[in-house]
Amino acid sequence: MRSQANLAYNVGMSRIQYTIRRVSPALDAELRREASETGQTLNAVVVQTLENAKLPSTASEHDDLDWFIGRLPVDAGDEAGAQAWLDALPVEPAA
Repeated sequence: MRSQANLAYNVGMSRIQYTIRRVSPALDAELRREASETGQTLNAVVVQTLENAKLPSTASEHDDLDWFIGRLPVDAGDEAGAQAWLDALPVEPAA
């Protein structure tokens, strides 16, 4: 039977909770650094990191027209690079 103290502690906590032990100092420092830089709580950073690592991505890559228009290099990175790539595309459609 659950004690009254345990029930009182868990009021309003409808989500599953974990206790994670033996976190390396390097991982702890990295998670805390990210939380500090992004203004998020440490818990939010840990949950997001776990979701990114274990849940399938909902974003899908559409590459079905790469044969027709080419593929933007992943390392293009900047607007000028993207414009240069677009300018290099053929003006007339292939016959």
